[in-house]
Amino acid sequence: MPGRPPPRLIGACLALLLIPSDSHPQSAALADAIPYKGFEGATAPFPSAEKLSYDIEWRLIYAGSAHMSLEPKRGDRRGWDGQLRIESGGLVSKLYKLEDTYSSGMDDGFCTASTELDAIEGKRHRGTKVVFDHTRGKASYVERDLDKNIVIKTSEVDIPACTLDALAGLYKLRIDKIEPGQSKQVPMSDGKKSAYARVEAQAREQVKIKAGTFDTIRYEVFLFSGVLYSRKADLFVWLTDDAHRLPVQIRARMSFPVGTITFELTKDEHP
Repeated sequence: MPGRPPPRLIGACLALLLIPSDSHPQSAALADAIPYKGFEGATAPFPSAEKLSYDIEWRLIYAGSAHMSLEPKRGDRRGWDGQLRIESGGLVSKLYKLEDTYSSGMDDGFCTASTELDAIEGKRHRGTKVVFDHTRGKASYVERDLDKNIVIKTSEVDIPACTLDALAGLYKLRIDKIEPGQSKQVPMSDGKKSAYARVEAQAREQVKIKAGTFDTIRYEVFLFSGVLYSRKADLFVWLTDDAHRLPVQIRARMSFPVGTITFELTKDEHP
């Protein structure tokens, strides 16, 4: 159907970001910052357990919702578990149903250990798992058709130390405060391809969304246009300029027929 969001595209736009393993120590960046007051009244410098909710806008209409959570690993294990759930809604859901649940297991420095994707997109139901073996320097990819219970694709790629998936990259960026005018190269992989992507801090901006007005730093992340994803796109992330480094807005500008997809924060919880 003309104008329909291409399969897996909204998910690719959401699960994003990155920062290199040689980032500055967290303590120096956070010590001088003013703690962020969450929508629920919480004071929580990052990293801490959290639940974030977003509205998704596509071509100026409501397109769905996204829910992103982070929590420390349980028991004696060190590290973090992150999850991003995306659901299409409104008119977009009538054109193309999308229910993606993406999970990322990370060590205490947010280097990726493994990822899993359960994707219901249109009439397809696929499951994908990627294991990041940093000792061997390999990422192993397995994709399955969950309706037919068969393997669709497997692959293995070389990865450098502390390679990140898209979700871990967003958390890494929040730890390291890159000032406007600075940029860094970031090791990224989705299990099928490995690449160094650039993240660039561009400017301080005041962002006004339904949730309120925020002082932010705007970052451009070069993941698309043949870097990690082949499709042409410009990807921007706005993080609050404070200790929490909250991603209040994420925007992907793509060519026809997709156009612009925007995620706006609607709720911030710290359990």
